[in-house]
Amino acid sequence: MKSAWKKIAAQVDFKKFPDKLVPAIVQDADTGKVLMLGFMNQEALSRTLSTSLVTFYSRSRQRLWVKGETSKNFLHLRDIFLDCDADTLLIKSRPDGPACHTGADTCFNEVNEKDFLQQLEEVILERQTSKDSASYTSSLFAKGVNKIAQKVGEEAIELVIEAKDKNDDLFKDEAADLLFHYLILLRYKGFSLADIVDVLQERHVAK
Repeated sequence: MKSAWKKIAAQVDFKKFPDKLVPAIVQDADTGKVLMLGFMNQEALSRTLSTSLVTFYSRSRQRLWVKGETSKNFLHLRDIFLDCDADTLLIKSRPDGPACHTGADTCFNEVNEKDFLQQLEEVILERQTSKDSASYTSSLFAKGVNKIAQKVGEEAIELVIEAKDKNDDLFKDEAADLLFHYLILLRYKGFSLADIVDVLQERHVAK
């Protein structure tokens, strides 16, 4: 397992960001609940892999910090994944206690699927207006509707392929990729997921 993690660590593109910090999304390995978002530099990632305790880099304190070093609510590393652009990490862990400094289990306390999707849409809108060349999402908007629609088609095909296999994790990964690119296409066309929900609700009432 650790050898696979080292291969992932070697592929992370820290240079993509001016401060060489990549986002690290932490997920509960057992429940799938998203616990928090932190940032890692190369040293923080190396420390995480060597100690199996999730370690971030604090921008405010300008130093490494082990999650739980004060509260003792450590996050124990169970698995690690790198996204397709090599600039975002997904950390699966087992928490010793609440992940949030407020005492809540998650920093996204009590958010349901709809709330999270709304937050994701807000991030996509911000990427559309920021025109950040280092952002994958911004670069898609810059390439126009043909490229965005192409990505939606590619992700849909990949989802269909995985649906015929028996790897549930890969199927869910492809479903997430399709949903993400679908939201980008909606935003490019000037719509939100709520507009599509309205159409579905109207159809439901009509029946």
